[in-house]
Amino acid sequence: FPREGAVIVAANHVTNFDVFPMQFALPRVIFFMGKAELFKNPVVDLLARNLGGFPVNRGEKDQWAMDHALKVLRHGQTLGMFPEGTRSHGGGLKVAKTGTAKLSLEAGCPIVPMTVVGSDQFFRRFPHRAEVRIQILPPILPKPDESPLALTDRLMFTLARALPEEMRGVYTETPHGFET
Repeated sequence: FPREGAVIVAANHVTNFDVFPMQFALPRVIFFMGKAELFKNPVVDLLARNLGGFPVNRGEKDQWAMDHALKVLRHGQTLGMFPEGTRSHGGGLKVAKTGTAKLSLEAGCPIVPMTVVGSDQFFRRFPHRAEVRIQILPPILPKPDESPLALTDRLMFTLARALPEEMRGVYTETPHGFET
């Protein structure tokens, strides 16, 4: 994992707790976008902001959130993103949005794919421990003249190949001749 410089960590998203094992797995602080609804609760707002979270209004183009994310990257920090834009609730990867790729292209920084497996078992196994596995994959560098959609596809098929088959969702079958 890059020890310095702008980088985006992009992961699959099963539960609201995915951010914790992601952060514990990395040597750098991760700044995260979180759905704006989380920040309406004063206690969660205080906790999230102190842990590097900032709100994004989902379902619309939130220019403030994108600008803030770009500032994080321009300051050489680590930005955490969930390209699907929402949790999959165990149904496998959903079609990703292109925001992660757009930020990578604009900032000229790599995307480090990360898989999170087992976070959905945190409270199902309570009081027993749940095994959570994190896998950090090699960085994906944007190619010259690459479109956000093409970079998003490369990212998501890379993530899917590293996930258990039941978690791959719409990215289960890599198209013939597709290179990641």
